[in-house]
Amino acid sequence: MLITHDTRCALDTVVDLVNTVPEDAAAPDGLPDLASLQEFVRAHDVSDIGELTERDLAGVREVRGRFAAVFAAPESRDAAKLINDLVAAAGTTPRLTDHDGYDWHIHYFAPGASMADHLAADCGMALAFFVVAGERERLRRCEAPDCGRAFVDLSRNRSRRYCDSRTCGNRLHVAAYRARRKEAAAG
Repeated sequence: MLITHDTRCALDTVVDLVNTVPEDAAAPDGLPDLASLQEFVRAHDVSDIGELTERDLAGVREVRGRFAAVFAAPESRDAAKLINDLVAAAGTTPRLTDHDGYDWHIHYFAPGASMADHLAADCGMALAFFVVAGERERLRRCEAPDCGRAFVDLSRNRSRRYCDSRTCGNRLHVAAYRARRKEAAAG
């Protein structure tokens, strides 16, 4: 599956956005205020964004929950419905652009779109490409019992199980190793 630069950026953005959702009621929100949204925009180099407001923060939190539902969708048909609703509500207006030193690519958001509509359109289309390509199963949640973070499995054989093999994957492998050693010592 060919993933263009702008699609990859949108995938990274949507994954990071979904991972700002608090994992439980006691956990802090990853987008607690307008300053955190502004930092999110800067960190992801989101283009064509004007002055952000509290309304933008509320809108982004709302689409963030809808994107989380896409990652949790049990079937491609369910994910497609969620993505269609996101993209349609954003008033998608595909247009070619070549800004900031990047070659031609497509922006799906309408000029002057709100931050939420911008994310819904561009990130929604990035996820749509996976459904169209029959690759929706690559939109995953970490299998570590204490994690559950979203990620896109871009491995060649679709075998990635953890959001980060250096943290979640390694931690589980070490725990399994220690359990085997303990069992061998007791037996």
